[in-house]
Amino acid sequence: MTDAGAATGGAARRRRPRRRATFVSVLGELLLTAGVVVLLYVAWQMWIGDIIMGAAANDRGHAISRSWAESPAPAPPPVVPGTGASGLPARYEPPVMTAPQNGVPWTAQMRVPRWGADYDVQIAGGVTRADTLDHGWIGVYPGSGMPGQPGNFTMAAHRTTWGKPFNQLDRLRLNDAIVIETPAGWYTYRFRTLEYVTPDSVNVLDPVPQDAGAPPAESYITLTACSPLYSLAERIVAYGVFESFQPRAKGAPASLQEVS
Repeated sequence: MTDAGAATGGAARRRRPRRRATFVSVLGELLLTAGVVVLLYVAWQMWIGDIIMGAAANDRGHAISRSWAESPAPAPPPVVPGTGASGLPARYEPPVMTAPQNGVPWTAQMRVPRWGADYDVQIAGGVTRADTLDHGWIGVYPGSGMPGQPGNFTMAAHRTTWGKPFNQLDRLRLNDAIVIETPAGWYTYRFRTLEYVTPDSVNVLDPVPQDAGAPPAESYITLTACSPLYSLAERIVAYGVFESFQPRAKGAPASLQEVS
């Protein structure tokens, strides 16, 4: 090929028009971009956001606990004498708390040494997502018993997303402390057992769990969350029994110092 011919061929190649974008190619790129955005959102919602929200919830809880610790401690409640024959020691009468309002943070926090020394999460009234659970709070069921009183103190929280306060519910071990902190002091419960039930098994919220109509002679605690992770198919339920109330004036209970 002559130099002139080569130049002519090169010019022709340079003048070749670019391929135009088609509707299908543009749609494909848009769908690919949308898919990446969705994956990033899921990663944020399921992992990154949970870490940030969980840490923020614990920070808020610690700030509230510090404010209670720095305020004048209320006078201790009356002491209930020991029963001698049965070996029960003297104990402080647990103060009766007022039920929380729906969607409103309560004057109570949950602390569980098994879940780490930094775990300190606010409790609020209600168990709906919009009003309570999606704020990262632990919700109290309507009609629940109160801490330390005969009956069943019942709560719910997320296991995934929104800070996932009950993510480690299945890691509780026999006799682990579940502590409810208030301005007056600390209510310590001891974990007993786990159970998996269907979503309609509301009898776990009875004053005596799953024993409708039975008069409560003890104070129970029941924690509920969805199970398995990322599913609404079942409910995981943790049960505990009340051990003692420690007045703030007497200092933090030993149960908070247990190794997790």
